[in-house]
Amino acid sequence: MMEQFAQVALPVPLAKTFDYRITEHVPVVGARVKVPFGRQHKVGIVTAITTTPSVAAHQVKAITEVLDDAPLWTPAVYHLLQWASRFYHHPLGDAMGAVMPTLLRKGRPAALKQQKWWQLTEAGQNQPVTGLTRAPKQARVLTLLTHGPTPHADLVEQDITPAVINTLVDKGWIAPYTPPLEGKAWARHFAISEDKPSLNHEQAMAVATINASDGFACVLLEGITGSGKTEVYLNVLEPVLARGEQALILVPEIGLTPQTIRRFERRFNVPVTVMHSGLNDTERLSAWLAARDNQAAIVIGTRSALFTPMANLGIIIIDEEHDPSYKQQDSFRYHARDLAVMRGHEEKIPVVLGSATPSLETLHNAQTGKYQYLRLTQRPGNAVTARQGVLDIKGHHLEAGLSAPLIAEMRQHLQQGNQVMLFLNRRGYAPAMMCHECGWLASCQRCDAYYTLHQQHQELRCHHCGHQKRVPPQCGDCGSTQLISVGVGTEQLEAQLGELFPDYNTVRIDRDNTRRKGSLESYLAGIEKGEYQILLGTQMLAKGHHFPNVTLVALVDVDGALFSNDFRAPERLAQLMVQVAGRAGRASKPGTVILQTHHPEHSLIQALIHKGYQAFADSALAERRQAWLPPYTFLSLFRAEGHEDNSVQQFLQQVRQTLAASPIQHDEVHIMGPMPAPMARRAGRYRWQLLIQAPSRKVMQQWLTVALPVIQQLPLSRKVRWSLDVEPQDLS
Repeated sequence: MMEQFAQVALPVPLAKTFDYRITEHVPVVGARVKVPFGRQHKVGIVTAITTTPSVAAHQVKAITEVLDDAPLWTPAVYHLLQWASRFYHHPLGDAMGAVMPTLLRKGRPAALKQQKWWQLTEAGQNQPVTGLTRAPKQARVLTLLTHGPTPHADLVEQDITPAVINTLVDKGWIAPYTPPLEGKAWARHFAISEDKPSLNHEQAMAVATINASDGFACVLLEGITGSGKTEVYLNVLEPVLARGEQALILVPEIGLTPQTIRRFERRFNVPVTVMHSGLNDTERLSAWLAARDNQAAIVIGTRSALFTPMANLGIIIIDEEHDPSYKQQDSFRYHARDLAVMRGHEEKIPVVLGSATPSLETLHNAQTGKYQYLRLTQRPGNAVTARQGVLDIKGHHLEAGLSAPLIAEMRQHLQQGNQVMLFLNRRGYAPAMMCHECGWLASCQRCDAYYTLHQQHQELRCHHCGHQKRVPPQCGDCGSTQLISVGVGTEQLEAQLGELFPDYNTVRIDRDNTRRKGSLESYLAGIEKGEYQILLGTQMLAKGHHFPNVTLVALVDVDGALFSNDFRAPERLAQLMVQVAGRAGRASKPGTVILQTHHPEHSLIQALIHKGYQAFADSALAERRQAWLPPYTFLSLFRAEGHEDNSVQQFLQQVRQTLAASPIQHDEVHIMGPMPAPMARRAGRYRWQLLIQAPSRKVMQQWLTVALPVIQQLPLSRKVRWSLDVEPQDLS
């Protein structure tokens, strides 16, 4: 018999597979194997079986262990990963390793841990419970099991000890029970467990349109904040679950999952599984396997949940599709929203993109007919759109960023028994610390950035590289002890609110204050119960939450984002302002939104206040077309970093020369750079970048496909750390 070899994709930054000799049973394509790699062993994915290795057969090492009997991913997800690896020009093995649960990367079995169950034996069924008056716990077990087989965990919750169970086993009254392994048939026991609110005309039309989709369809559901997009999602899921199919719901932030989970669990009597970075490795693997084995009907997760294999996927919903959190910023750089559309196409199922402020790329696709376009323009019930106002704070005395008119407005709403929300997208006590004598600023030793002062822990922290140190007792230049904070962060504002409003409770929700597991859920529950009257937070608090008693929302300071050199900054600021404003007046109480700014005349602010997001988006798209920016062109970014500034620049110069010498030439392809990255030094490394602009996806991919193999062979490519970032694009 001819000797066979496996081509294995390994989690290493090399765009190739590696050959290994098959010594025992032949692994299937898509399964994991453990193989020797250098002086260590790695877990990789088999991509092909061949009889002709790429090197001499005697040099090929043997597979150490075959870990799976079946492919790890479903065919649709496996093909999606292969496609994403090609599109984003990222090594396949590294991409697969990046989206695989940690325990699977370590070789843990890809099988659900079978839960122990108990059932009555024939002798147990004939045993009268009345004869066990002196053994009440044994009687309780027999009573529970009369309703059918019961999980061991349920008995433990009833204070049943192992000794009691062992006694009943010895008597022959109970025995272990093995439940069937096949997936749940949702259609057999699917039920709606809460009263459904009636839909308005727009919601009903949206539900009917989405449910009428046969096979793949991508739908943009644009709805003003509070218009009931989640209710549309819930109604769309009914026929999906009734057919016994599963649903994948993507949300941008961990903070959105608690409320979302409760909403779906209240509506549907089916298992709901969550997947996000807040889970430990065991919890994440269990959720991943439950989805794959059809033990979960609804999977709610952040961007990496997109690659979860699902046995019978029926729909994908991406909530807040505009959010930049869907873009993976390091290692395997991908955009979950765009790949969700590709997965829907691969699975032949509908994909729903929901947002009150759609990204300009998605709006362009909807307006050109590539996506179906549905709009919700009304808030259901008695809810009305919040009143908006701009507060010019030039010349005003500010109390930790709060002006006197805003403080007076807050006091009025609080005295009426309502809640107030303040948005400040700057955590910590202050964004900088300065010497009052000489003007010295505390700068990070490893980055081109200032330290952020965290007063509560008496620390200076860099929010870019994570470096931290104790607050110095004196100036680093002149030795003065007159050190002062500059600017306002959420920690400082929280302290000031305690002094201004001592009779009201304040809750701060930001990354610093919600690190402990369960703390975010606890804070959100307290807000819903009315335990807190003043809500203060960053973007974690601004997105997607429903707080019916919030009647005043104030954006404390957005001036810093009005003059950014990032061409997407106006779009993201507009989205943030609309999303934050949408937290006010979501129930029957009228809401008010106040924006504090030194630049009330700014065109972006005026457009949003008087014309709304749609008018802003139309104007921004027109500007993008004139400036030849996405979605009318396609961008890719080479970024290199290293400890030697000259080596990094020299490498990118070689990349530019390679691109310019490409046999594929096009007059409308532009190469810009090398140029310093926005933060030219980060974590002790110098950073430079090179930008490529092309008129179409096809041209961009042709250039990169030809140039990358040459670039990977450049001598400096192994001396500097470099990456390629393909901007979010139209993948339809």
